[in-house]
Amino acid sequence: MLQKKPKFLIDAGVGKKVELWLLRRGYDVKNIRDIEPKMPDKKVLNMAVSEYRIVITMDKDFGELVYNSKLPHAGVLLLRLEGAKADEKIKTVEAILEKYSDKLLHNFCVYKNGRLKIRK
Repeated sequence: MLQKKPKFLIDAGVGKKVELWLLRRGYDVKNIRDIEPKMPDKKVLNMAVSEYRIVITMDKDFGELVYNSKLPHAGVLLLRLEGAKADEKIKTVEAILEKYSDKLLHNFCVYKNGRLKIRK
């Protein structure tokens, strides 16, 4: 059975180059920067849930919203890549999608120090 590609909602801090890289590879992508750059994180999660999109972010506040506030989500990929340039972000997202694209939906995933932690 052919698996459908995940859809993404790119948070403002991730960058345009990651979005363009995903688009060139045929992913369905929306970018918060183009919709409402200062959109509150809760609204980002609500939008992602309603459209069945995985949020790609560099904002640790999403962990607080998902675990402490118990807000629903369709999946969050938190990139802990402080100070990373666009090329490093792209390589990281590419590696994650190669190995784990089927595990991102409905999970809270944190990439840090070369490792991806996946939590329900």
